[in-house]
Amino acid sequence: MDVMETIKQQVENNTIILYMKGSPQQPQCGFSSQASQAVMSCGERFAFVNILEHPDIRATLPSYSNWPTFPQLFIKGELVGGCDIVMELHEQGELQTMIKDAAAESAE
Repeated sequence: MDVMETIKQQVENNTIILYMKGSPQQPQCGFSSQASQAVMSCGERFAFVNILEHPDIRATLPSYSNWPTFPQLFIKGELVGGCDIVMELHEQGELQTMIKDAAAESAE
């Protein structure tokens, strides 16, 4: 399976997925740390991919998402954005609503 297909399956098969440097418990950059903390604070389970362990995904994801930087948050198959957008949504209380709604839909 090619890398683009792998990414497509990850995004489609995980309601909430964060592509980041490191893991939520051990982020490897400040932006990934901020984004993962914001997502974790919403209290729902989410998938993550450590792009440092998957250089092929790291190289291909910007082409898939048309977004050049990491982290990248996808909810219900749609790119939400990177750290700045995630943090802005979190501060406005919108991220929690988006994540709670997505988690509730996937549980049905």
